[in-house]
Amino acid sequence: MIENKRQLRNVFKEVSYSDEEISKKLKETWDAIFVNPATKFYFNAGDDMGYMVDTGNTDIRTEGQSYGMMMAVQMNRQDLFDRIWKWTDTHMRIYEGPHKGYFSWNGTLDGEKIGAGPAPDGEEFFAMALFLASKRWGDKTEKPFNYSEQAKDLLHLCINKGEEGLEGHPMWDPTNYLIKFVPELDFSDPSYHLPHFYEWFAVWANEEDRSFWEKATQASRDFLVKACHTETGMNPEYANYDGTPNDFNGHGDFYSDAYRTIANIGLDSEWFGQREEYAQIAENLLTFFKDIPVEEYKKYKIDGTDTGEKSLHPIGLLATNAMGTLALDNQELTEQVVKQFFETAPREGNRRYYDNCLYFFAVLALSGNYKMNWED
Repeated sequence: MIENKRQLRNVFKEVSYSDEEISKKLKETWDAIFVNPATKFYFNAGDDMGYMVDTGNTDIRTEGQSYGMMMAVQMNRQDLFDRIWKWTDTHMRIYEGPHKGYFSWNGTLDGEKIGAGPAPDGEEFFAMALFLASKRWGDKTEKPFNYSEQAKDLLHLCINKGEEGLEGHPMWDPTNYLIKFVPELDFSDPSYHLPHFYEWFAVWANEEDRSFWEKATQASRDFLVKACHTETGMNPEYANYDGTPNDFNGHGDFYSDAYRTIANIGLDSEWFGQREEYAQIAENLLTFFKDIPVEEYKKYKIDGTDTGEKSLHPIGLLATNAMGTLALDNQELTEQVVKQFFETAPREGNRRYYDNCLYFFAVLALSGNYKMNWED
């Protein structure tokens, strides 16, 4: 049985920040996304819906919608959770064809679908956020607010499409239990791997699906170690199932998507215990970046070779590196990285969406507020 009441670390406090400073940081980060007119990228839509805007591309993505739902449930904002979920269910759910039941990965601010298909990182975050909403607030009877049933049905589709008369392709490979970049392609995205979610899916999903999630949990933990370079700790944006870089459309380097991997490793360590392999990955990655100013972050080959191209999301990278300290057993390095992050403000400008989503999750996790359950 998973331990529900695991004591979560407050790393900010460990490195000397006061409760008042930490609370202020959490509020300021929330306000930067949801409240302040100059920086927010969450918006109400009508009387009962809402959306998160990718400010760099001026569209709405399942990534951002699912992130917004996770933020809302962590902060006990059922009103915002329901608004975002209703927009997603109304405007992004696919109702016919091989992707039926999935969500179009992006759409316009007017609610029109753009993407022809789904991106699995959205679906897995939707499922976890919905389960947590059920645990925190209880299921409603009316759809789509019967949270846990929505999550179970979605996960069932994700791993069973192509079988049982379900048209289309699954989001997880049925033979190796690894999440795909998109359902139709046989390679992965290391930053999609969330074994700390899958452990809960193995408890909360439909009973007939739980064995799959148990296997997916271990498969993802093994994969993450393979995907991270043994000296730099970097991973590619896209990877083959053996962990080696896949350069599909030029995404075989350590760049935007890839930053999330160390954050996922950190949260898995926080929720389910540190692992020696994770600690080494974090040590390698954070050591690589410890003497590089944020404004000088670049796009790198996974062996650390500088490609000459600037990082598109340097604040996001700083945030995920800070979150990666949850996997680390090095107090000096932890203190350096966490203090650097704490003293850096959320990003402004048109690229603020992705960076500040990652920033908020890091603040949650490092303050001991990224919770995995509310059951007694």
